[in-house]
Amino acid sequence: PVDLVRQPAGRDVVFLLDGSDATRSGFPAMRDFVQKQVDTLSVDDGKDRVSVVQYSSDPAVQFYLNTYTTKREVLDSVRGLRHKGGRPLNTGAALRYLRDNVFTASAGSRRPSGVPQVLILITGGRSFDSIDEPASALKQLGVLTIAIGTRGSDPRELQTITGEPSHAVSVSEFTDLPNVQEQLSSVMSTVPMRVTPLTPTVTGKNMTHLQSPVSLDVVFLLDGSDATRSGFPAMRDFVQKQVDTLSVDDGKDRVSVVQYSSDPAVQFYLNTYTTKREVLDSVRGLRHKGGRPLNTGAALRYLRDNVFTASAGSRRPSGVPQVLILITGGRSFDSIDEPASALKQLGVLTIAIGTRGSDPRELQTITGEPSYALSVSELTDLPKVQQQFESSVEAAVFEVTPELPTVIGFLCISNQLVACCGLSKTEVGQASVVKILVCQ
Repeated sequence: PVDLVRQPAGRDVVFLLDGSDATRSGFPAMRDFVQKQVDTLSVDDGKDRVSVVQYSSDPAVQFYLNTYTTKREVLDSVRGLRHKGGRPLNTGAALRYLRDNVFTASAGSRRPSGVPQVLILITGGRSFDSIDEPASALKQLGVLTIAIGTRGSDPRELQTITGEPSHAVSVSEFTDLPNVQEQLSSVMSTVPMRVTPLTPTVTGKNMTHLQSPVSLDVVFLLDGSDATRSGFPAMRDFVQKQVDTLSVDDGKDRVSVVQYSSDPAVQFYLNTYTTKREVLDSVRGLRHKGGRPLNTGAALRYLRDNVFTASAGSRRPSGVPQVLILITGGRSFDSIDEPASALKQLGVLTIAIGTRGSDPRELQTITGEPSYALSVSELTDLPKVQQQFESSVEAAVFEVTPELPTVIGFLCISNQLVACCGLSKTEVGQASVVKILVCQ
């Protein structure tokens, strides 16, 4: 059967404003224009979300998509905007920043839920750095970009950024922005028609499960080195709260816990327990491992070879998303590059939470996605990143969930589709569309 595609409600709209020295005189007109656009959006009912970022040589977030929940708050913040200043104009760096820090679940983006992502760029000059790769990355993310430039801008550059000539708009000066109001509204009106084929449903405590597949294999990797002894109870409590959001009893989700220091030690595998009570009892009974140094690389390699495997209960071959949650309090003594890369190649999605004793760059290398590397001062502060963590998991599950295959097969006898297509029963059962042709 073909799943009906539901149109997402609302939009996530990010304004990227040229705040370089060259736009100082025109900034009030730019600010007024943003106010008028915000006034057309449905913020109060939760449909639309707004973020504003200013940039010159570097970007500066004025507020994120989840900073304000009312139109009045957004408008008050926009009215209070002050010109940033600075040079040169690095539009490429700003676009890259948006991808990694603004169009993310932790910053309020609802992209994983299929809400259209819209970027409105207003600029008065040519970019000093390259925009090709960052613009392409935003397109791949599904962001629809509308660019408005003055006569000081490069029209071809704006068209490259938008990927659609009709979405690159020109004015002589910023004071002429009201003249393109109707043109911008016309483009914006087409945005809600863009839809996503995956519709998530929320179960448990804000933990998102997608309709296909409806399961997760979740592995917790806990730093049990000497340095985390005092913070271990807080780490254990955090794991309990996460397990409590999962659907273990109905067989949808599986959980494993591994502790490590100089070497890893499996507390239980993905197929050790089949009920939530068993998992929670085991987590409550965890004792700090101890030991040093902290070899995160060796632990990641161990997971790849011994935990994310079918014999240990991993359902990766069946397309079930594999999620690793690393909680650590220090820097790794050994190299994490190759083991982290190997897990990514395996399709494992990693979310890392580190303390001030950790290396943020190391955690970002492990996750491969800056927004999935979270920070706390101490392990006792873990509850403070609960919401950010849940948003990251939501985005992560969306990204690692494979699209359902389209199966083209022949109908010899209805129960012989498997033989005719050369497909497994699982593949046929998971197919979103089956086109049946009569065998000659």
